[in-house]
Amino acid sequence: MIYEIAQLPVHKQRTETFRQAFADVVPLLSRARGYRGHVLAQGVETPEVFNLIVQWRSLEDHTPGFEASEDHEVFMRGIQEYLSEEPAVYHFEGAAFSASGHEDRDAAAT
Repeated sequence: MIYEIAQLPVHKQRTETFRQAFADVVPLLSRARGYRGHVLAQGVETPEVFNLIVQWRSLEDHTPGFEASEDHEVFMRGIQEYLSEEPAVYHFEGAAFSASGHEDRDAAAT
């Protein structure tokens, strides 16, 4: 499992309309091969920065897969006008989200 994190800097005055624009294009993302789910999270300290976290079956499903597709092009066109600069995108392996250690702390607290 691979996670993509895209930091999406949005013009401050357009954060609410960005949410709707994203909702309009998200079906293009969700139908991509290897897509396993996503979360769009608005920053607390920096509410004009959204973090899109997408779970992919493999890195190849995202890049070159989705990124090279027409759906990706349309997806980006749908949100581009809301972005104040280019998104930063990076990936990490799913094992990084392992709950290892949390059970021990939770058990010790009870």
